[in-house]
Amino acid sequence: MTLATCTACPRLAAFLAASRARYPGYFCRPVPAFGAERPRLFIVGLAPGLHGANRTGRPFTGDFAGVLLYETLHAFGYASRPLSLAADDGLVLTGCRISNAVKCVPPENKPETPEIKRCNAYLKDELAALPVDTALLALGLVAHKAVLLALGLKQSGYPFGHGAAHLLPGGRRLHDSYHCSRYNTQTHRLTPEMFRAVFQRIQEDLPCP
Repeated sequence: MTLATCTACPRLAAFLAASRARYPGYFCRPVPAFGAERPRLFIVGLAPGLHGANRTGRPFTGDFAGVLLYETLHAFGYASRPLSLAADDGLVLTGCRISNAVKCVPPENKPETPEIKRCNAYLKDELAALPVDTALLALGLVAHKAVLLALGLKQSGYPFGHGAAHLLPGGRRLHDSYHCSRYNTQTHRLTPEMFRAVFQRIQEDLPCP
């Protein structure tokens, strides 16, 4: 089953069908990754937002969660503009690719554990296709665990922590950040300065192009 036609999670498939009926102009399908095919940085988020990526068809696009992300990507030279508004807005990512641990929008933005595990096969394929020196950035604990699961690594060996950088087998690095959600940014659990510091660490760790 391809990503575009995937209905492997009954609860998510039903929620997508209901959303499609309620919002006929929305994308309302599994949201594919976006960006460079062979990136230096691969970013993994949680799942599409109902009125964000589920509406636009591009990760972190169309709702608050993407505001800080795309501003920061632009500041570090990965994005051609600081705002991602729609899938056809002309924005281009250079050296960066964005995906999610779960490709379909979940009710209340909370995927269940079996759904995360079922969808992990797609993330596993995405990671396998990356250049060996691509840096990984997990936005939040769910994304962090999903990356480790896709790579067949034990969670206990790589504890999540904002600003942490884990050296993985083969030399690749997994960087962690709090998710750039509205809740985290408005409560100042994640500030722009904290987020930029993570990207600065990634830049320092990446090999010269």
